[in-house]
Amino acid sequence: MKIIDKHPDLLATLAQLELFEGVAPEAIQWLIDHAEYRLYHDAETFLKSEEPAEHMFLTVKGTYLLRAKQGNEFRDVNEGGPGSVTGLLPFSRMKKYTGFGIAVNDLEILALHRNCFVEMASVSYELTQNLVAAMSSRIKTFTEQRLQEEKLMSLGKLSAGLAHELNNPAAALVRSADELYQRLHQSPERFKSIITMRVTPEETDALNEILFAKARQGPIKELSLLEREDCKDELLDWFEDHGVDNADDIAETFLDFGLHLEDAEAMKKALNAKELSPMMWWVESTLSMERLVQEIRESADRIGSLVGSVKVYTHMDQSQDLQPSDLHEGIRSSMIMLKHQFKEKGIQVIKDFDPEMPLVKVFPGQINQVWTNLIDNAIDAIPATNGVLKVHTYTKNHKAIVDIIDNGAGIPETVLNKIFDPFFTTKEVGKGTGMGLEITRRIVLKHHGEINVKSKPGETIFTVCLPL
Repeated sequence: MKIIDKHPDLLATLAQLELFEGVAPEAIQWLIDHAEYRLYHDAETFLKSEEPAEHMFLTVKGTYLLRAKQGNEFRDVNEGGPGSVTGLLPFSRMKKYTGFGIAVNDLEILALHRNCFVEMASVSYELTQNLVAAMSSRIKTFTEQRLQEEKLMSLGKLSAGLAHELNNPAAALVRSADELYQRLHQSPERFKSIITMRVTPEETDALNEILFAKARQGPIKELSLLEREDCKDELLDWFEDHGVDNADDIAETFLDFGLHLEDAEAMKKALNAKELSPMMWWVESTLSMERLVQEIRESADRIGSLVGSVKVYTHMDQSQDLQPSDLHEGIRSSMIMLKHQFKEKGIQVIKDFDPEMPLVKVFPGQINQVWTNLIDNAIDAIPATNGVLKVHTYTKNHKAIVDIIDNGAGIPETVLNKIFDPFFTTKEVGKGTGMGLEITRRIVLKHHGEINVKSKPGETIFTVCLPL
């Protein structure tokens, strides 16, 4: 940094800037006389994060970048040219700079110390007003950026949760479809054994009665591990005595569908003790394909359910007007979006829903963001073991009330009255913008509702009240 002489046409240069519209030349000259004129070369820093905020910086010539920490890295958040103002502004409560100001090529700026702010207000009301307007514009821009970051972080969490939830049924669907494909293309020898079976229609009917009764009931999982092993040993011995090939695979499938030794004997009787090996393979193949088709159907239904939950959550297929809505449906869809986080922390979820809760007129997509923000905050607060999240709904005094309760460490009393303030956060850098609860409060107020919090170690309750 280098302090340089103020050139004679500096007043004329500044007067042309939008910032000084309506400001008397005498007031501009006062600013020139009381400020230092500084030159910063390319990549030099003219303000540093965490340093005491002492100066207002007005760019006369050149460009600068403002760089702030976001997550674990520093990013360019703003750029300013001639007429841009940064640093400390009149009536600002800033104590420390929150980022870095870096010169791009040569940067010429006027630096006015904070000690001159009071005198400036008495010298020119218009100049002070213009600077305050610049501060308001800066706050608005910064707030919009942070709101966008909050939305992106929320979207990122929901996307991760949805991807996590979709992965299992999608993988199961592919796995089952691949196995089904393999079974449909078994070896020619097995196909030949089925075609050449000498079985009468009566024997086929008797066998079908046993087989399709089991197929209709579907796979069962009633046996304990020890019971299953005992039954499997009995079946394997029986298959060995009757010369049945691939006995182990057939026994596993039989047990999945509740076929035991007496069923094998019934099949033997139905077939008059002939063609046992190929027929047992055919029975196993039919039941296996039944199981695979059922698994494919369940996986597809699960994917459809998740997509449906997304539609409920976003209300993407409905208008954006106030609509009579089932709050429970929105809470459930929000929980589905965050289900992977419950699994990761082993959280017990208790849903104590009022079955008589009437429909509430809300903006569905917005009110679902309220549930997501509050549940997500609760998940963060819940301990790594023995975590419990409870959602309790009820009506009182013509209001629909939702309590979201967690058994975390609680919110310190010293910060309890600040948690709804913009940019206030107790989370680590990169894990929160401090806008989640402020957005939540704003949405609830938009619905003419109230949001309150009570907290003590082991219990934090966020209460949302919406008018009926």
